[in-house]
Amino acid sequence: MPSLHRDTPPPCPAPFNMAEHVMQAGRATPDRTALEIVETPGTVAERWTFGELDTAIGRAAGALGAAGVARGDRVALRLGNSVDFPLAFFGAQRLGAVPVALSAQLTAAELAPMLADLQPSHVVRDPDLPLPPLDIPILDPAALRTGDDIPAVETRPDDPAYIVFTSGSSGRPRAVVHAHRAAHARRMMWHDWYGLTPSDRMLHAGAFNWTFTLGTGLTDPWAAGAQAIIYTGPVEADTHVRLIAEHAPTIFAAVPGLYRRMLRQPNLAAATRSLRHGLSAGEALAPSLRAAWRQATGTDLHEALGMSEVSTYISSSPDRPAPEGATGCPQTGRQVAVLGEDDQPLPRGEAGELAVHRSDPGLMLGYLGGDPLPEWFRTGDRVEMGADGAIRYLGRLDDLMTVGGYRISPLEVEQALTACDGVAEAGVCAIRLSDDLSILAAFLIGTPRDVSEDLAARLASYKRPRHIQWVADLPRGATGKLNRRALPALYDPKGAP
Repeated sequence: MPSLHRDTPPPCPAPFNMAEHVMQAGRATPDRTALEIVETPGTVAERWTFGELDTAIGRAAGALGAAGVARGDRVALRLGNSVDFPLAFFGAQRLGAVPVALSAQLTAAELAPMLADLQPSHVVRDPDLPLPPLDIPILDPAALRTGDDIPAVETRPDDPAYIVFTSGSSGRPRAVVHAHRAAHARRMMWHDWYGLTPSDRMLHAGAFNWTFTLGTGLTDPWAAGAQAIIYTGPVEADTHVRLIAEHAPTIFAAVPGLYRRMLRQPNLAAATRSLRHGLSAGEALAPSLRAAWRQATGTDLHEALGMSEVSTYISSSPDRPAPEGATGCPQTGRQVAVLGEDDQPLPRGEAGELAVHRSDPGLMLGYLGGDPLPEWFRTGDRVEMGADGAIRYLGRLDDLMTVGGYRISPLEVEQALTACDGVAEAGVCAIRLSDDLSILAAFLIGTPRDVSEDLAARLASYKRPRHIQWVADLPRGATGKLNRRALPALYDPKGAP
């Protein structure tokens, strides 16, 4: 049997506007709480009803239109961890414009080439966040609260709806363009990953402006008529255990590393009694971590495999838990295969590259300025499909690393390091400290010095190596090219030169 899963996805209605879709279910219960923003566990700093949220998104659309944003314009969102991010995001979509999610952690130096490629018409910017010099209108998010509430424009399912950036193996971030239909395609996750119902309360551990939070923590709960909880305060060792105990979510979403830290809290079982289950994504979930969580809490963790280009499409769920050692199964309606080098599906049980068919409605329209999508979009993930259809993740085929839930290009980090004074050459890799913990490590040739200040001006915090080690030489292949796969053998926990 070939490693192939070809289902018929739910048809997307036309016209279709993502922001309108996200608000539609909540209009039946406008006075019901849609969002709780928590700054300190045990207190709610802001509470938004579905009606208030719908109106605020309409006002954001009106304000953007009054500022000159037109249908099809790209609007870059340079915003921090606040409700201003989803208001601007969905407000732009309601207007027919294309919001661009930018991480608040990126430096001005990192943003400059991204914005040059993007060519946005406007930027909505938190005044506290730096920007490179731009000759376009820069809008204050506070102004988006004061516009006239306008209805959604009619957009087609295949019209561009939003853009996110992802790092490629070349080290240059690429702009991923998604269609409005991507929001409708996410409904395939509701049963096959979340087990999501309108009565759920979803607590996501991420920030408003992280795409994992935007999708799993906001878009899907609101589209299903469920409630979202987002925390914006400082994070201590027991923060998320306290949040669950105080705010009683029924579903919690986080990266594996956070679940591992939560397991150290002595009151975990009592604190998590409200949870039906947890969701894990961003990096591989170790079987030992899943088993330890089950034993400590009596609830399961359901893992999903996805990427910026297609969100999640492989997952386990309450109705279909993953077999031991597997991530899960292709979601109902998905179009995926495990391919060999000849672009043909391999027999089940053979390792190959996971691919998504271009007909999958959740797949991106393409990279901005890139070539049309091939018949099968290769993900770079090496997997194996079992006889039961379950997918076992075997790692990446390229050099991209996943650390702390972020995919990181080693080349991008190496380029930033070699731009620092005293660094002649650099090699970067992920070091696995345990089966559920990896860190980013850099091995440098040159004059040993503290490069942390230089890196802070060049790289977002999640891209900065946690371990820096000066070495006499770097491993190389026969042609002299850096052999990144041999870098972990150099690792000295003391960081000795």
